Amino acid sequence: MNDDEIERYARHLILKEIGGPGQQRLRAASAVIVGAGGLGGPAALYLAAAGVGTITLIDPDTVSLDNLQRQIQFATRDIGKPKAQTTGEGLARLNPLVNVRAVQAELTSENATAVIAGADIVLDGCDNFETRFAVNTACHKQGIPLISGAVGRWTGQVGVFASGVSNGAPCYQCFVPAIPPDAETCERVGVVGALTGVIGSMMALETIKWITRAGEPLTGRLMIYDALAGSSRTLTLHRDPACPICG
Repeated sequence: MNDDEIERYARHLILKEIGGPGQQRLRAASAVIVGAGGLGGPAALYLAAAGVGTITLIDPDTVSLDNLQRQIQFATRDIGKPKAQTTGEGLARLNPLVNVRAVQAELTSENATAVIAGADIVLDGCDNFETRFAVNTACHKQGIPLISGAVGRWTGQVGVFASGVSNGAPCYQCFVPAIPPDAETCERVGVVGALTGVIGSMMALETIKWITRAGEPLTGRLMIYDALAGSSRTLTLHRDPACPICG
């Protein structure tokens, strides 16, 4: 690392759990973020700040006025602009050492394998189960760990699904076997804006832990945060022998 990198990442370098070797792993890592909205935005900002070498953002949408209540990577002047590209431009301003790739497209079962190919880790912050299932299947098949986050109303959750990496670990579809018929979305039920920042930041934190090998990732576990109560709990998840993806 040169002098500028040493100064930029100084607070990481003095952490014994990260240090020089961990920072080198971050610089060499490639992360794909599915969804550049309420969760993907803050996650991307913290991963860029941390020095993750390559960040790919995929999102089909453009910025709208009602996004600005929670998607802090955007400003009013960004309304109408592509989310992935606009977020990517912000990451480049934050840390020009990071290689950013923006894909303005919806991730589907047809393109998921190609989009995440070569990634070391994938973060899923999308808002529909079809995309979540497509991401999970592609990650399992390619042996890539998946960091999944979700929010609604005042509650958020984060889990690490590493079925293609760790023997016996569950995949996302072990947790949600089928698309719920009455699936709730933020558009339908609302969400407090700051909660997306909390969960997005936690997704980034779990990513940093995985890449640097610091601490214990939430592998096979789901942390649920209740913002109204100011409390959290962690559930242990198990692989489903009948799971159509990893069973």
